[in-house]
Amino acid sequence: MIAVLKSGTTAAQKENLIKWLSAQGLSVHVSEGEYKTVLGLIGDTSKIDMDLLSGLEIVDQVTRISEPFKSANRKFHPEDTVISVTDTAKIGGSNFGLIAGPCSVESEEQICTVAKAVKAAGATFLRGGAFKPRTSPYDFQGMGAEGIELLLKAKAATGLPIVTEIMSISHIDLFADVDVIQVGARNMQNFELLKQLGRCNKPILLKRGMSATLKEMLMSAEYIMAGGNEQVILCERGIRSFDPYTRNVLDLAAVPLLKELSHLPVVVDPSHATGAARLVRPMALAAAAAGANGLMIEVHNDPMHALCDGAQSVTPDQFAEIAKAVATVRTAL
Repeated sequence: MIAVLKSGTTAAQKENLIKWLSAQGLSVHVSEGEYKTVLGLIGDTSKIDMDLLSGLEIVDQVTRISEPFKSANRKFHPEDTVISVTDTAKIGGSNFGLIAGPCSVESEEQICTVAKAVKAAGATFLRGGAFKPRTSPYDFQGMGAEGIELLLKAKAATGLPIVTEIMSISHIDLFADVDVIQVGARNMQNFELLKQLGRCNKPILLKRGMSATLKEMLMSAEYIMAGGNEQVILCERGIRSFDPYTRNVLDLAAVPLLKELSHLPVVVDPSHATGAARLVRPMALAAAAAGANGLMIEVHNDPMHALCDGAQSVTPDQFAEIAKAVATVRTAL
């Protein structure tokens, strides 16, 4: 349930209403917009008399939210959420995030070389896998804790905040200095992990599961937000289909739909979606045109010899061209 307060409501009146609602056993989320204040009520709202609440002098409108996702719902929070990591690294609203880097960290030279190149091309975040979920147990699965240390060295060299994927609750302590924690497609419905991440004060980049509906994705975001962490970034990375020409099918309709349903920022990963470097540029441009709040692109200085996902990785020069083209599309919009 949401209650929209009338313009001119005093702070004392608002606090008195919040205290009364809290006394009914409800959690109250306050969203202060430019023109109105929205109180989101979480819990058993059946005990609240809608007529009584809507009849209060300071209440303009009361609406029940039918969707099961409450905190992630745009009705609950009409204004766009902006995830701010640094003054220059923000995602959401009018802020566009460009997340770039290799699929996996392979060496200090590799990650620092790529970090410097993508920053020069306009990247605002550095991505790199320290722990890598792989379909085959025989494939390279990352450098683990050492990979995180190398990412931090690249951050020190460039100033770029780092994004890397977590695979287990047992690894959380290793992510103390990571700026944005990524939850991969395979862990989108790892609810125990999501609940734990809900207790940390870090932005979480939540990737859509390869067979997940948008509702399921938003419910996974709800798990994180229900724990108190409202810094969630949604990532469309393609869904599994029958066509073998691409790794997945990039669902660009998800971008405007998620932004319609939710206030959370939405980024697109054209690298994992297509699995082919030559398709990254057109899909990145299409994602920007669809209104995405950011892109996540795999960049490797030597894709032919990459230990992971070289086929979908673009070179630093190709990334620079993509970044320039994306800026042109966004300017045109």
